[in-house]
Amino acid sequence: MFRRVVAILSALFLASAILFISVLRAASVNYAFSLPSEKTLGQSDTKEININYTLPYPGRILPDHPLWPLKALRDKLWLLVTVNPSRKAELVLLFADKRLSSSKILFERGKPELAFSTLSKGEKYLEEAVSLEVKNRKKGFDTKEFLAKAANAALKHREVIGEILKVAPEDARPNIIKVENYARDVYKNSRDALNSLGLPVPENPFNGD
Repeated sequence: MFRRVVAILSALFLASAILFISVLRAASVNYAFSLPSEKTLGQSDTKEININYTLPYPGRILPDHPLWPLKALRDKLWLLVTVNPSRKAELVLLFADKRLSSSKILFERGKPELAFSTLSKGEKYLEEAVSLEVKNRKKGFDTKEFLAKAANAALKHREVIGEILKVAPEDARPNIIKVENYARDVYKNSRDALNSLGLPVPENPFNGD
C-alpha cells in the first residue's frame, strides 16, 4: 500500500514538473538579435567601475542547459516552501544575482536572445527582493542589513550590465539599457529608505543619477 502511494505521488510530481516546464517554455518571450561584430566587441562608453559586492557562482546548469527547466522549477518550489519573510527576500536577491551572472556568460557565449531573457528575469527578481523588503519593514522586521545589501547589489548589477553592453549585439543594447532601469530604481529606493533610517548609503559611482 505504501509503495503504491509513493508511486502515485511520484507520478503526480513528474507530471506536474513536465506541465510546468511546458508552460514555462510556452510563456517565455523570444528575442532575435544579431551577433556583435569584432568592431563593436570591447567598446564601451562607461568608465571602469568596481563595486564591492561579490556575485554568487551561478552553477554549471545555465539557461542553455537541457536541465535548466528543472533548476528553474526547483527555485520556484524553494520560494514556495520558504516561510520566513526575511529569508525569502534574501533568496529572491540570490536568484537575481545568479541570473545576472548567467546572462553575462550567455552573452559571452554568443547567445544574446537567451542571455537577454535571463537578464530581464533576473532584474525583475531584483525588483521583487526590494518589494519584499518594504513589506517586511512595514511588518516590523529589521531590514537594515538587507537594505544596504540591496543597494550594493543594485550598483553591482549596473556595473555588470555595463560589461554586458560591451559584448552585446548593437540591436540588443537599447533593450538592455531599459532593463538597467530596474537596478537604478532599486538603488534609489534602497538609498531613500536608508536615509530615512539615518543609515549610511553605499556611494553611487554612476553619473547622471
